[in-house]
Amino acid sequence: MKEVISTNAAPGAIGPYSQAIKVGNMLYCSGQIPVDPATGTIPEGIKAQTAQSLANVKAILAAAGASIENVVKTTVFLADMSLFGEMNEVYAQNFTEPFPARSAVAVRELPKQVLVEIEVIAILG
Repeated sequence: MKEVISTNAAPGAIGPYSQAIKVGNMLYCSGQIPVDPATGTIPEGIKAQTAQSLANVKAILAAAGASIENVVKTTVFLADMSLFGEMNEVYAQNFTEPFPARSAVAVRELPKQVLVEIEVIAILG
């Protein structure tokens, strides 16, 4: 009973995966890297990249009839943990209490050599 959720307002999948999958009232969003879906460009710097990744997440949530307030869990992948503070500043501007649960990890490399990738799980209303 999986339903594929997709939108042109976020970058298309670059492999054999869906932007998001809805199962019942749960939405599982694939990790979003900071690619501008209109231009294919990647902004410079961790703050701009975090903002674009979250804009992509919000577009997918909207396609499912949800918003950032529906998010219950996030996972943030960083190219380097030294980027955490600046990422967290932008992240904090996008979420309100009660904040979703979150994991943040540094990884060896991200697609297209971006600095951040963000995935979310949301409960649909």
